[in-house]
Amino acid sequence: MALSRRSRERSQTEGGGLAALVAPVLLVLIAWPLSFIVLQAIFPEIGAGSLARPFALVSETLSDPRLVEWTFNTLKLGLGVMVGSFVVGVPLGMLRGLFKVPGGGLWDVLFTVPFTIPPYIAALGWIFALQPHGYLDQIAGFNVGKFLFSYWGVVFVMTLNVFPVVYFAVSRSVAAISGRYLEAARVCGAAPSVSFRRILLPLTAPAIAASLLLVFAMSIEEFGTPAVLAARSGFLVLVTGVEQRLSDYPIDLPGAAMLSIVLVMLALAAFVGQHWIVNRRDTGAMSGKPSRQELMELGRYKPLVLAGFAAVATVGTMAPIASVLITASTRTISGGLAADNLSLDNFRGLADQTSGAMEALLTSFSLGIGTALITGLVGVLTALVTVRQKTRMARVLDFLSLVPNTIPGVVIAVGLILAWTQPWLPLTVYNTPWVLVFAYCCLLLPYPVRYATTAVRQMGSGLEDAARVFGARPVTLILRIVLPLILPSMVAAMLLVFAVASRELVATILLAPLGTETIATFIWNQFEQGSVGLGMAMSSVAILVTLSVPALAALVSRRFAATASDKARAGTQSA
Repeated sequence: MALSRRSRERSQTEGGGLAALVAPVLLVLIAWPLSFIVLQAIFPEIGAGSLARPFALVSETLSDPRLVEWTFNTLKLGLGVMVGSFVVGVPLGMLRGLFKVPGGGLWDVLFTVPFTIPPYIAALGWIFALQPHGYLDQIAGFNVGKFLFSYWGVVFVMTLNVFPVVYFAVSRSVAAISGRYLEAARVCGAAPSVSFRRILLPLTAPAIAASLLLVFAMSIEEFGTPAVLAARSGFLVLVTGVEQRLSDYPIDLPGAAMLSIVLVMLALAAFVGQHWIVNRRDTGAMSGKPSRQELMELGRYKPLVLAGFAAVATVGTMAPIASVLITASTRTISGGLAADNLSLDNFRGLADQTSGAMEALLTSFSLGIGTALITGLVGVLTALVTVRQKTRMARVLDFLSLVPNTIPGVVIAVGLILAWTQPWLPLTVYNTPWVLVFAYCCLLLPYPVRYATTAVRQMGSGLEDAARVFGARPVTLILRIVLPLILPSMVAAMLLVFAVASRELVATILLAPLGTETIATFIWNQFEQGSVGLGMAMSSVAILVTLSVPALAALVSRRFAATASDKARAGTQSA
């Protein structure tokens, strides 16, 4: 009893020490830049080190008619993508969860691909496929360029990028519902429409609503697709408005800060709504007894369902990737799809030292690796504090580590610009590559924290308590017990962070120092300069990296799990 009490006391002491270590990191990475967004909106001259004229420009910014237009367009875009994702994701998810869809696993993989491709790259692929004299025009003799460069075109492209959020939420929710409910309804004579309306729809409504609100938040935060497509038709939203105020002369920092606050409020409202829907009531359909749901046969509707799945996979996955690869493999855009115009010159150009492509790849990979290592370490330490400690400090740190999930990337970039350009700072990371590391860590820290928190909770505290009883130091405890047990989860999280950080766009465009080029800025600059083929060749590399990382994560996790199983089996046999 005394040993147990002493172990708990040591755990509390160690947790306090870890909290003191983690708190400054989270304050610098997250709280510091976000606080300056609010300060800049209130004190327009804080950039000069002055707190004069508080609230002087708030009314001017809020009365700007463009703010109303941009906010309305943002809401309109978010709602349009929500409707599109509902139309595409809900029927496919219902069919996947209820019926024996041939090749179900293949469709799941294909529908994951659009979600992993950088949205701005997908948008560029659609431009070359659907614009006048594009690939559709060359093959079929018509184009839909007017549709693509409009509000509806942006909704179309963004829907294909994010509908998997709804598809997987609905299909998993339907699959989790015990088959006995629908079977009981059929035994009692209920028509299929009644079973759907009275049983299936109420049980899946929370998953549908929560996933749609997540889609809304993702849509209003997205910069690449509106910047590539909508800006050409004059359809500007808050994210492009923020970028415009930071890039057009004269730079309007207070206005950018105020627009960022409006955007954060919209995103927070969506996340709060999602949280309320998920937690307001229990809609569980699982009983205490294990049950296996028998998927229903499609019968005569099988060809129609397969045609629907194939159409979405073709349009959403294969078409944009094919457009990117074809553009990267042509000598000139004007040469079209002619056989003599096909070449690997653009891919060879990536290896040319004068193009700067290899330097951009090396920079992106270096930044991605650095970000993955930092967020992995901070994620583990934060998880140990928030899971093992039940103090107010632990709750504050948990909130700080997860709040970037609700903050658009453009807002994080604005906060970093404001925070690290203060004249009174003795040292600054602005205009150095470290500002990109700070931005990526702030944006992506929630992923390792979530992975580590889940893994630490599953691990329990028994092994740590036993180590403390035998006098293990905190560092030894983390290195010898905690890290080996949660390593598979952390490797997966760090690979995900690497994949996203190496091709991040909006924060990189706003923060990259002069002379520093990454994969995202290289692609963006090539299109600005008219070197389309070279930009698409780099886009192909970005897609390859993005698609290979999840497979690598699964392989590593499986290997770690197999190794752990072998060790456990060997230990059991020796005992």
